Amino acid sequence: MMKNLRDFPLVVFLVSLVGLWLTAQAGVQLRKKLRPVEEDERKDLATLEAATLTLLGLIVAFTFAMAVSRYEQRKDYEANEANAIGTEYNRSGLLPAKDRDVVQDLLKQYLHQRVAFYESRREAQLQEISNATDRLESQLWSTVERDATVQPTPPMALVAAGMNIVIDNRGYTQAAWWNRIPTAAWDLMVGIAILCNLLVGYGAYRSSTHLFVVLPLALAISFLLISDLDSPRGGVIRIEPRNLVSLAKALDHAGTDK
Repeated sequence: MMKNLRDFPLVVFLVSLVGLWLTAQAGVQLRKKLRPVEEDERKDLATLEAATLTLLGLIVAFTFAMAVSRYEQRKDYEANEANAIGTEYNRSGLLPAKDRDVVQDLLKQYLHQRVAFYESRREAQLQEISNATDRLESQLWSTVERDATVQPTPPMALVAAGMNIVIDNRGYTQAAWWNRIPTAAWDLMVGIAILCNLLVGYGAYRSSTHLFVVLPLALAISFLLISDLDSPRGGVIRIEPRNLVSLAKALDHAGTDK
């Protein structure tokens, strides 16, 4: 269930807020049904609460760091893709005239497909983008491979190497988008959060409904931010293909100047 929820940060926030608040209330009811906490037990209970809350804080911080590192990795690969495509576009000038124009036109189409990959959210459209990108990669590589075979010179080898980097970078990007926070980490964090709220409710002196919302709210906001960073296509924190868009505009402008 968590694997599906984490792609909807707002839902994660609402479910966490309500669920953890209800957990604190369950702790209160548990205390009432079992027995009140004796005064000489409160010190031990406070130590237990402090320990579990500290552990929860560490787990949340660790998970947040994982989400940030994956987000930064996706940003880096977007820049790498733009650099690789731009470099290969320039290197394609070393190709014979008949293939140079073909490769440069294909690279422009490829670039627009990569921009669409970053901007799309619909699964059906993503599949179309993937199929179109596969076709373009096949056409680009077959053209460069033919020229490198006919003319096995250092310049042709440079063009072939550059095309290989372009194709590899797409694979690295896809791997980075699949690299999510493990479900087990989410389960551990949620489990400790539930335990903490249960202890807070159980050890409370009074049944203050409004006070019990503080910890659930703080945790729900944390979960919202983590899930937003961890979800490449969900939420509002997304990777904008600024480098790719900028390169596309530059190449389109260069094409009109010829």
